[in-house]
Amino acid sequence: MSEINTTRRDFLKLTGIAMIAGGYPGLFTGAWAASIPDIDARDRVFIANEDSNTITVINPRTNTVEATINLTSFDEDPRPPFRFVTGGAIPTHPAMIHKPLYHGCINAHGVVPSPDGTMLATSGRGSSNVYLIDAVNKKVIGNVPNPFASATTNPERISSGILVGREPHEPTFTRNGRELWVAVRGEDRIAVLDVEAAVKQAGGLDAKAVRAFIGTVNGPSQVWFNAAGTLAFVASQKVPKVDVLSVNPDGRGFSHPERLMTLDISGQDKPGFTPFLKTSPDGREVWFSHKLADGVSARSATDPFGVVDTVTLGSMARPNHLEFVENTKGKAVYVSQARVDDGGPGGAASSRIAIIDRNASPGHRRIAGSFFTHGREAHGLWTNPTGTLLYVSHEQDELPGTSGAGQTVASAFDVSDPFAPKFITQIPLGGLALPSGELRNKKSINLVYVRPGYKGQTA
Repeated sequence: MSEINTTRRDFLKLTGIAMIAGGYPGLFTGAWAASIPDIDARDRVFIANEDSNTITVINPRTNTVEATINLTSFDEDPRPPFRFVTGGAIPTHPAMIHKPLYHGCINAHGVVPSPDGTMLATSGRGSSNVYLIDAVNKKVIGNVPNPFASATTNPERISSGILVGREPHEPTFTRNGRELWVAVRGEDRIAVLDVEAAVKQAGGLDAKAVRAFIGTVNGPSQVWFNAAGTLAFVASQKVPKVDVLSVNPDGRGFSHPERLMTLDISGQDKPGFTPFLKTSPDGREVWFSHKLADGVSARSATDPFGVVDTVTLGSMARPNHLEFVENTKGKAVYVSQARVDDGGPGGAASSRIAIIDRNASPGHRRIAGSFFTHGREAHGLWTNPTGTLLYVSHEQDELPGTSGAGQTVASAFDVSDPFAPKFITQIPLGGLALPSGELRNKKSINLVYVRPGYKGQTA
């Protein structure tokens, strides 16, 4: 009898999950709030931590870690093979995630918000799947009650997410929020997911999330859409090419993609390693980060998609992500650099962010300066909706003898003047409190600033 009751409870739980999509009005209706203050009570910063397979949640009002979202399957069962700490010993994290009974995320990497900021998608590079996150309640969508739940186990069993293919690198929502396009970097295709179906499938219901696969350049790293949502740009980390696709949404908002052309970008990225791209706020340009070429470039977002600017960042700059910082005092492009320089603030090693002046006319954009990130190996960066606050994530831990020694940190900056950023604080990311011990948040990759219910950068 107890088995029957448990199954029924699980069914009711999953039915509720299937209705989650109805709780995201902006995702499907396009209704946006109008007023945007600098920091809203709902604002949160989400950071994907690749080594710990967790997502850190920062409250920008206090610049403290508010929660850590668990994508691991540690401590779902009290028996030793499932425990993070076994017999009082803490094994290495790589050893734990490769145990045969582990079914959680491996290598949490990309994270992106839905157009209205109520949902996030993050990729598990090593587990070949995508997870959906409720950004309002800061929970994984699709988790179910843990049948082994007790005082010494986690109360929920993590969703298996959506299997999409080998090495999913970055997911991106379409502008209307109906689909999620995932760059499957280990292959030569894009997985296209129906978001409503993905919510249901993540919870174990009979639904087919993957609508289609789109053949594209080898090793696709990321997709980004033009402002109108009619074109998709696909970069690669294996070949110096960019695919331009026509989205062709139908009356329900679902895409019917067609390749328009493939751009040769060897003049800007001879090694063929472009991990990140994003369209400008005015919708006129698409900017690319060329990591091994130590530069960034911009192209027109309209046919024939010609080169507008190429900016060299210097030897071994190793750019990761870029962000547009625009407000009443000017327009800039910030580029995070993986290179770590000695002699940063307080004598600590630190990466830098390059500042490119976007006030200059196309073809004349140049580096206007740089600033230290107060962290090692800068990666993700994102601004608040008014372009006055910036947050930066870092891959490496802080060194001994520094204020954040042994911790992975994020940094916050006042960028109300894009050309004179002011450091606010360094935020140690702490860890996830598991029943059997603490799992430290480690190796931060993507970072997004989210305001649920407001039109965001992916809208």
